[in-house]
Amino acid sequence: MLEIKTKTFQELTTQELYNILQLRSEVFVVEQDCVYQDLDGKDEKALHVIGFKADKIVAYTRIFRPGLYFEASSIGRVVVAQNQRKHKYGFTIMEASIDAIKQHYNETIIKISAQCYLKKFYNSLGFKEIGAEYLEDGIPHIAMLKN
Repeated sequence: MLEIKTKTFQELTTQELYNILQLRSEVFVVEQDCVYQDLDGKDEKALHVIGFKADKIVAYTRIFRPGLYFEASSIGRVVVAQNQRKHKYGFTIMEASIDAIKQHYNETIIKISAQCYLKKFYNSLGFKEIGAEYLEDGIPHIAMLKN
């Protein structure tokens, strides 16, 4: 079972921040073999939706109110530890993130920049493709919107 906590940047403990950055690096840099600048100066403005299993961070997203990342509210850095994906925690953390946007920002329109191979996953959560595919850090992405 995944325990979800939503925290501001200031509420994160040093250990939680380290573990989040380690998880993001494990997946986005090492597993996906993509050299990119993960520390983009936006974490301080985000709310962090964290999935804990036995006190270990295994799933994570960051969310933004409208105007901070896109015109609409948004979800980014969606990540689940490789050895935990079989439990469908991607759905759990995304549903918690959608709920957090409603709760904290009173918004239902959400825009994401999705890796193209995950389109069906995001479709199942109510997101629809908008526009053409594009490269972001060398990986095919597509903008998606949920109303």
